[in-house]
Amino acid sequence: MTAPHTPVLIDEVLAALSPAPGETHVDGTYGAGGYSAAILARGSRVIAFDRDPDAVAAAVPHDGLTLIADRYSTMDRAGEVDGVTLDLGVSSMQLDQPVRGFSFQADGPLDMTMERTRPNAADYLNTAGEGEIADTIYALGDEPKSRRIAHAIVDARPLSTTMDLSRAVRRAVGNKPGEKKDPATRTFQAIRMHVNRELGELEDGLAAAERILKPGGRLAVVTFHSLEDRIVKTFLRRRSGATPSGSRHLPQVASGPLPTFERVAKPVRSSDAEVARNPRARSATLRSAHRTSNPAWVTDAKTTDERAMS
Repeated sequence: MTAPHTPVLIDEVLAALSPAPGETHVDGTYGAGGYSAAILARGSRVIAFDRDPDAVAAAVPHDGLTLIADRYSTMDRAGEVDGVTLDLGVSSMQLDQPVRGFSFQADGPLDMTMERTRPNAADYLNTAGEGEIADTIYALGDEPKSRRIAHAIVDARPLSTTMDLSRAVRRAVGNKPGEKKDPATRTFQAIRMHVNRELGELEDGLAAAERILKPGGRLAVVTFHSLEDRIVKTFLRRRSGATPSGSRHLPQVASGPLPTFERVAKPVRSSDAEVARNPRARSATLRSAHRTSNPAWVTDAKTTDERAMS
């Protein structure tokens, strides 16, 4: 089995997962199959998930690979496994296809859905209130001019293409020649994350991984921006028992659930050499942990980000 591209931090992910012959691993974000191919090459069986029908259709069959067309938050169906890996965000293949509507660099239908289903980005932007759109762009895109952009979007309705959206954003905030980042970058990110419920999917997926990993099982998650990384960091901090305790001057509070993960390494980021080969790796962060033998937590409070967008 071969993959059409080298995934980000592949050597570091393999070091964190340590796949071995006879083991079973979940690749929750199959994409072009790069991580799955590397794990299969180590002799492990892979149960992969991908919600994108194009990725599933393009997958190369392998005796040790089971590919499921669904969200990775449904990985419970895999049963107990030895490792779980997640590579978050949008893939280069999706960005490179204008028909998918993820990129502002080429005109295409305003879709942005991973599963190519409705409602899509156009449905959302053409029906949501101006205040809701502004809140989404601010919370998920960290866009300080979100209200101005939302007003321009509503004023430009109906929107049907990526150029419709990018023109509305540029009309609202301007587009200075030579800017390193296109002014539409944050807005496109925010709308994509909203229509695909990416932060909620991440939280559900981490909880699912906790349920199916065997004692000693390994978790490896590659994130590409601060909202994703904050959720993974918070999850692992809480599940490893690293949440700060109360003051020694206050009464002892009842202990909570036992730690379900042991963090075994500091966050890993791409080397300069990898970034030179693959600019997408610049913002990548890998966090990993080992599963303990303690039972999975029954409930988990949503993060601030997820509560804000629910």
